[in-house]
Amino acid sequence: MKLMDFKALTFDCYGTLIDWESGMIDGLKALTERAARTLSRNEILEAHARHESSQQKWTPGKRYRDLLAIVYKRLAEEWGVVVTREECVAYGESVKDWPAFADSAEALRYLKKHYKLIILSNVDNKSFSSSNKKLGVDFDAIYTAEDIGSYKPSDRNFDYMLEKLGTIGIEKREILHTAESMFHDHVPANRCGLTSCWIYRRHADQGFGATMNPGDVPTVDFRFDSMADLVKAHAEEIRGADI
Repeated sequence: MKLMDFKALTFDCYGTLIDWESGMIDGLKALTERAARTLSRNEILEAHARHESSQQKWTPGKRYRDLLAIVYKRLAEEWGVVVTREECVAYGESVKDWPAFADSAEALRYLKKHYKLIILSNVDNKSFSSSNKKLGVDFDAIYTAEDIGSYKPSDRNFDYMLEKLGTIGIEKREILHTAESMFHDHVPANRCGLTSCWIYRRHADQGFGATMNPGDVPTVDFRFDSMADLVKAHAEEIRGADI
């Protein structure tokens, strides 16, 4: 199997292209600085993952920025901090400030020359539009949780994507699903029979950070530590094919 075998790359955005963990840590400072005890980065991220995944299960139709406001409230309760509704809403709106990884925009510009690029994200459309400006490419299709009415890791999100991609001439066998999160992406990608590429952004860290533990580790077909490494491998395949 080669990277050149595929027609489309379907991307998770947050954690893969956008550095959501750094964005979360920065957006939560006003809360974590008031907590009764000092919280490590991973403790903050793991607590966020618990409340976010729970809220996505119970309110799958809620827009992500509104869902994050509830997550902020639940975190405040867990850490014994009194917060206002305005603070909760402000955290939900902070997605627009989450930074792109340093290699994302350049990598996407390169990949756009060789693939259709598609987003399958748990975000809402308004929040993604702000992130898209940081990524610097026009995606061929964008499928959000707001469009679909559910959140990954639901198979419903992947079924929706596959149905819609079929209308623009992209078949399942032509897709390489490219993501960091085992929980949100690679487990359901396995269930749906998608070939997958793991961008292991957390390779130097412990645990799963802002995503839940997936349980049994799913199968991945490619693994790279960054988007830059994916681009390098693709370029090497092209050079090898030209020899």
